[in-house]
This record gives sequence, C-alpha cells and structure tokens, in this order.
Amino acid sequence: MRVMMLGRGLLTLLAPMAVLCGAAGAQAACAVGSPGATVSVDAGATGRPFLLRRPASLAAGQPAPLLILLHGSGGDGPRMLAASQLEATAERHGFLVVAPTAAIPAGKGFAWNIPGVPTVTGKIPDASDADDVAYLAALVDGLVAEGCVEPARVYVTGLSGGGRMASWLGCVASDRYAAIAPVVGLRAGNPRREKPDEPDPATCQPARPIPVIAFAGDTDATNPTQGGGAGYWQYTMHAAEQRWAALNGCQAPPTTQWVAPGVYEERYSGCRDDADVVGRMTVGGGHIWLADNDALWAFVSRYRREGR
Repeated sequence: MRVMMLGRGLLTLLAPMAVLCGAAGAQAACAVGSPGATVSVDAGATGRPFLLRRPASLAAGQPAPLLILLHGSGGDGPRMLAASQLEATAERHGFLVVAPTAAIPAGKGFAWNIPGVPTVTGKIPDASDADDVAYLAALVDGLVAEGCVEPARVYVTGLSGGGRMASWLGCVASDRYAAIAPVVGLRAGNPRREKPDEPDPATCQPARPIPVIAFAGDTDATNPTQGGGAGYWQYTMHAAEQRWAALNGCQAPPTTQWVAPGVYEERYSGCRDDADVVGRMTVGGGHIWLADNDALWAFVSRYRREGR
C-alpha cells in the first residue's frame, strides 16, 4: 500500500499509505497525512481507501471540521475532488475534505448504495453490495479516533448520485452529520410507488432536524429540477425542499432572492434547531458541479451536531 499525493490532477506514488485503525482510546494529535497535502488513506478493514486533504492552514495536529465529498454515479473520488475544487476551499477556510469512492461498478466508475433505489445501471443493490452508510460512518469514526476530526462538525456534499447519497445520509444518519449540501441531487426519500411525483415519507425519517443547502441548474436534463427523469428521481426539487422544510419544522414562509448574477435562492427558515433549508438555482445551469463552494461552506459550517 502507498500514500498518494494529488497534484495537478495526477496521482503520484510517494510513500506507505496512512492507515486508519479506528482504535478506541484517548485522542492523539492528528498524524494522518501532512499539512498542505492530499493523501490516500486506507480505511482500516474496509479495503476501500479514500483521498484526504489536510490544509496547510490548520494548526498541527488540531481536530478540524470535516466535509465528505461524494462523487456522482460512474465516477470516483479522485476525479470528483479535482472537479469540485474543494481543496482550495479547504485551504481558505481551514477544514478537512475527504473524497471516498463507492463500491458498486457503474460504467467507468462506481455508484453508491441507496437501499431500494436502482443505480444508473438499473441494478437494485442487494445484500452482496457494500453498506455505504456503514462505510462512511467507519471512515468518520477512524478520523475521529486519530484526533483529526471534530465529531460535532461533520458535513456531507456530493454531485448527482453523490448528492442523492448525501440526501440519504440526512434521512437515515441525522445523528451523525451536522448538515448536508447535495449538488444536482437533492432528494427527501424515494418517490412514492403509487404517486412518484411525491417523496415517500416512510423512506426519509430523520431522528433530528438537519440543515440542507442544495445547488441545481434549471436546464439539468439528467436530474431535472422540474421532475421526471429516471425512476429514482421523478419528483421536483421544489417538492424535495418542501419535504425537508416540513421535516425540520420550518415555520416562516419561504423567501426568494437573487444572490448572484443568474443565481437565485429559495430559503425556508424559522426551523427547529435553526435547521434552515436552502435551494440555490443557477439559471441555465446543467448537470455539473455548479456549487458556490464558499457559500456551501459558509452555510454548513454554522452548524454543530448536538450530543457529539
């Protein structure tokens, strides 16, 4: 096994790979990777390494907030990290970013396991497929045990299928993640079988309110904001926002405002635990990473998960 440093979009082999053991006990100073470097980390017994960026701006060994970046269907962690440009954002704001890779083969890459939902290949995950909720939990727990991560400040973003996976984590693991930020992939549960233009409440029952900021483009033909598309999609982005607002107990009427040229924001506030729901729409935007990374971080970093 080897450590891999990411530079200029290429992976270069350098030295033995860092290993997360996830061992219990007192936290030591973080020794995973080096400040200012992106390394490949072996997530203990999972056999699935992930990329980790530890910014130079962080104090040596200091536990830091963590942003998990999930690639789209058919992608992988290294390509997603390069496309998102979140390494530069992490340097500016002082947080760790990790880019794992899913395990279900899909095209030239992989897809995430969202139970009961077919991947882009049409395969419905079964018991033989990796449990990605458990895998990502193990990834976080390992970094916490190594003294690298503040457990109350773990956030998830992702593109397309990775955005759907981030949404799923909000549904089933709200006690672990402090906020989610799907990009061209916001969902609030699976479509209803009998009425697919609505989210099925039985498939998204978070234990706590979870803040949401979502980014999308109004000309996205893959995950159309107006609904339709593949069987796993169907209902509109607006319906997803409304469902999250209901789950979070948001009381104030939604507000809409332009926040940048060609970008408007719909916000639901007055929510339990101040867990706002925000949708940012890029006029003319398609199925790409179109998040404003600084706005994404400004939103999620406001939140801490209580009790962790």
